[in-house]
Amino acid sequence: MNSFVGDSYYFTRQLVWIGISLSVFFIFSFVDWRLLKRTEVVVSLYVLGLVSLLTVFVFGQLTRSTYSWLSIGSVSLQPAEFMKLILVIILAKYFTRRHVEIANIRHIIISGIYAFLPFTLIFIQPDLGSAMIVFFIWIGMTSVAGISKKHLALVFGGGALCFLILWMFVLADYQKARVMTFVDPLSDIQGTGYNAFQSTVAVGSGQVLGKGVGFGSQSRLKFLPEYQTDFVFAAFAEEWGFVGVMMALGLYMFIVWRILSIGMMGVTNFETLFAVGLAIMIMSHFIIHVGMNIGLLPITGLPIPFISYGGSHMLTIFAGLGILMGMRRYSLAFHRGDIHNEFVGPK
Repeated sequence: MNSFVGDSYYFTRQLVWIGISLSVFFIFSFVDWRLLKRTEVVVSLYVLGLVSLLTVFVFGQLTRSTYSWLSIGSVSLQPAEFMKLILVIILAKYFTRRHVEIANIRHIIISGIYAFLPFTLIFIQPDLGSAMIVFFIWIGMTSVAGISKKHLALVFGGGALCFLILWMFVLADYQKARVMTFVDPLSDIQGTGYNAFQSTVAVGSGQVLGKGVGFGSQSRLKFLPEYQTDFVFAAFAEEWGFVGVMMALGLYMFIVWRILSIGMMGVTNFETLFAVGLAIMIMSHFIIHVGMNIGLLPITGLPIPFISYGGSHMLTIFAGLGILMGMRRYSLAFHRGDIHNEFVGPK
């Protein structure tokens, strides 16, 4: 982060957020998260998340034409980030006891409502990127829970119909322009296509070994916009090159593998489904962010986990990992009890 800019404003603030996020991670890792299996707890979290999304329309801070931020003193928080994790929790809770009958269309509809409410509130902020993450969390967790191929086809058919309606009646002109720029990035390099063009130039200029830390011309000279958030991957690729990008990809894959491995050791399906949802959330952010930085996806303004500047996103990711580690603690204790009973016998 500090290599991309001449001053240390973002670097210093990010260090503070890293400290807060790590503290939350360690605190959460010592909590017994079986409390999340209680319906009243999960519903309360879900309602609180929806209320926070509604609050941004009343007290929210207008940033880049979107009402996505709540300001508390000098701190700005993005409720949509926290809602993603809450959605993972409530879907894990819902599918825990219903995965064996997931083929029933009723469960697809009910779980879809859980996702549709935050999706709608986030979309009309408008925050298309976070709304896409909400959709991917729902479709991913529903698929893992056992949705039938017929129902999956109906979901994608309905999604295509919804997109057509959104394109005709809902999407703002600048959002349509982003999609059209994705189809033909060179059509308006000085206008709507500028960000996408500069991003691909930065990625390509890194070549194999990169230009070196602190020597990325696209970010240093500020040809690349939002190089600390939306286009941080392009700035990273310019400085670290193809080798650095492959190393980063390997680290992301390792993190996802560890998340899923811990989830498979869960005492119940709840822990497993939570881990799957958390992995989907992280990988969706990674894939969409990288895709828009290399010109394969429309520009949506999503951060990339662990790298992009932003406190709300980092806090959410580390909170999710902390919850997972808390689940791991009581899962290990449970499995050790099983081993003891098997070789020694129950007390």
